[in-house]
Amino acid sequence: MKSKIKILLVDDHLVVRAGFKMLLAAGDAIEVIGEAERGEQAIQLHQELKPDILVMDLSMPGIGGLETIRRICQRDPAAKILVFSVHHEQVYVGRALNAGAQGYITKNSAPGILAEAIAAIMDGGSYVEQGLIKSQHHNDAPRPDHQAAIAGFSPREFDVFSLLAQGMTVHKIADQLCLGHKTVANYATQIKKKLQVDTTTELAHIAVNLGLTLR
Repeated sequence: MKSKIKILLVDDHLVVRAGFKMLLAAGDAIEVIGEAERGEQAIQLHQELKPDILVMDLSMPGIGGLETIRRICQRDPAAKILVFSVHHEQVYVGRALNAGAQGYITKNSAPGILAEAIAAIMDGGSYVEQGLIKSQHHNDAPRPDHQAAIAGFSPREFDVFSLLAQGMTVHKIADQLCLGHKTVANYATQIKKKLQVDTTTELAHIAVNLGLTLR
């Protein structure tokens, strides 16, 4: 008898996790062996449970989904991760795949897409929901130089940019990302310089226009 695919499910909403479990349990090939609501917990459970695939959201408290992906892949380069997110913007897809995820689908995708993506990744491939790479915002489009600048951000710059745009202070960001306050302040200065803005309010406007709201 073929063994079931073992899944670690990561989402900060209990109701959402319950729905995912019901969806995954519809077939006989998949088993949810653990659940986490934060990135830090996901990293720990991934080490303890050693799931075949980690199915996770990007929007979580704590270190957030992108940093969670990076840390898991640093510890286990063979880790298989499928992002299951409300965000359909191209920048999120690219960031998640660059961080180490093998797949990306949205929460409004057809029910069968989740199982299809899991199967593809288990076979050693990758899976990105059709249309995501080409998806773009047509209303309130940001300036092209903003889009290009953000695409060129380092992973840490992107994290700091996202948190600044949400209104977090440098001190709070430093505590959340476990970085020095001076380091975060330097990141903030470089980010504003690259985007040619002076205030965090302007950063927030750019983030809104791009649909960049991770939490």
